Amino acid sequence: MRAAKHEKGVPLMESSGPTRVLVVAHKTAATQPLLDAVRARAKRGAATFTLLVPNPAHGLHKVIDAEDQGAGEAQGVLDAALPRLSEAAGSNVEGIVGDPDPSAAVQDAINLRGFDEIIISTLSPRVSRWLKLDLPSKVSGMGLPVTTVTPADE
Repeated sequence: MRAAKHEKGVPLMESSGPTRVLVVAHKTAATQPLLDAVRARAKRGAATFTLLVPNPAHGLHKVIDAEDQGAGEAQGVLDAALPRLSEAAGSNVEGIVGDPDPSAAVQDAINLRGFDEIIISTLSPRVSRWLKLDLPSKVSGMGLPVTTVTPADE
């Protein structure tokens, strides 16, 4: 698989510590294109990485109460992906479960923890709900540089 990458945005300010990178993924959290992107970003300079997995709402919960979701599915994604991402990053990667709405989850993470740049990993453009929702553009509107990683269509 090849990774298709798209970068937007300009860093708001330079910091003296390592760059704080928020990685947003769900079904692609442990895929080779994302691992390659994290590895490449780690080689560019000092960085810390946090994996954000939006907790998906299913079935009637989408209608009744999307906020009332257990974190089981998202936690399973974190458990599977964090060791592989940590290896790619060359250091421990932290994991957090976010709001079912990926845009809200990113905004919450930025507000609560502060990040310097974002990597969004999605399914291929043919099937990605996040790309159909224009998540990369919405997130780049938050003022941080965004890299979008998708698997190449075969």
